[in-house]
Amino acid sequence: MTLTIIRGNNAFAGELDSATAASATGGRVQNAIASASASTGVDFHYLYHQARIESGLNPNAKASTSSASGLYQFTEQTWLATMKQHGAEHGLNWAANAITRGSNGHFYVSDAATKQEIMALRQSPETSAAMAGEYASDNQDYLQAKLGRATTPTDLYMAHFLGPAGAARFLKALDSNPDASAASVMPAAAHANKWVFWDKSGNARSLEQVYQRFAARFEQSTPDAGSTSTQMASATTTQPTDTAADIARMQLAALNGTTEGTTVSTADATQLNSATAMAPSPQTARLAYLMLASLGV
Repeated sequence: MTLTIIRGNNAFAGELDSATAASATGGRVQNAIASASASTGVDFHYLYHQARIESGLNPNAKASTSSASGLYQFTEQTWLATMKQHGAEHGLNWAANAITRGSNGHFYVSDAATKQEIMALRQSPETSAAMAGEYASDNQDYLQAKLGRATTPTDLYMAHFLGPAGAARFLKALDSNPDASAASVMPAAAHANKWVFWDKSGNARSLEQVYQRFAARFEQSTPDAGSTSTQMASATTTQPTDTAADIARMQLAALNGTTEGTTVSTADATQLNSATAMAPSPQTARLAYLMLASLGV
């Protein structure tokens, strides 16, 4: 299945009056996720909850403190990397061909107008969901090869939080010793996200406890993939959980050995440029700038 987007026709927001738009958008978003699930083979349940956590199912969500935007909160570098890797598979040859990767691992578009068009595709529910599915599929392949078993939605969610290589390390440790301190296995991530790895009393959480906190996000009910009754968050332009997104980006910086002040694009590029974090290369779409606040941590 391919997804064809007509250039210059990406103005999703503002096309409808607000009352009509909320209903129409909810159906469009759910249909987009269902289509992405069918075309990439990634579980609808997973893609739906990922979008719900990251953007409140709002395709126009935008983080105020980073370049993250759209249904799955792709940052600039992550989006360009994903589009370069998988765009042609979804009828976006023009976008994939316009993107080049520099010697430093960063992705570029030489023409400013073309870059703007490519970045605007993040607000298309269809394109964003398709790229999110491709990234999750890549992560799934990577984790299954490393773990020697099928992955669960929570495993994939961990890959978005820790990066594919970090998730593989965490999950291997979980399989062998679930009661071990999660902070001892992932010290950099724990340093950046103490509220995930320790409880309010300062007690270290085990690998199993951390994992189950993520798993709880996928226990909520999911609408049928064929239904169009999904309710979406109000179509604001600023994502309501920016603080949580910033926390996740701090964690990514720590995992990459950079500082909290490092830009998201730099952290993303470092992760995408790591051979151990790719399967296949480059590891597309760090959809995750996970909304940790919605985890209740």
